[in-house]
Amino acid sequence: MKQQNYKNHHRFVFLYHFVTAFLIAVLFISSIYYTISAANLHMSLKPGLFLLLVSIILGSIYYYARLFALRAQDRAIRAEENFRYYLLTGKTLDSKLTMRQIIGLRFAPDDEFPELAKKAVDENMSEDDIKKAVKNWKGDYYRA
Repeated sequence: MKQQNYKNHHRFVFLYHFVTAFLIAVLFISSIYYTISAANLHMSLKPGLFLLLVSIILGSIYYYARLFALRAQDRAIRAEENFRYYLLTGKTLDSKLTMRQIIGLRFAPDDEFPELAKKAVDENMSEDDIKKAVKNWKGDYYRA
């Protein structure tokens, strides 16, 4: 697997992020078009409305499936990073750290982690600023 760094750490699954999203959008737009066309031609609106409903349902599933998976991963990351910080310092992470900051801190190696966590709280660093501050990137190859 390619070495991860700040510039290439985002992960996209082509079939999910691009193809599926595109197809749901096409279904949504075409169902609106079909419904309007049927109305103008005084045809039954039921097939068009059914397709519109299906596209809305698929769009919701697409959005929430990703959201729920990311939230579960965020909880796991928070627990892992809190445990890692505890092993390194004997203390738990500062409660002022936001979830986004903790997610950014996961890329810091053990020797940079405690200092960067303190700096993140003191300077109220954003997730992106934390990632940019990491000197020796520790890849996260398991994030979905």
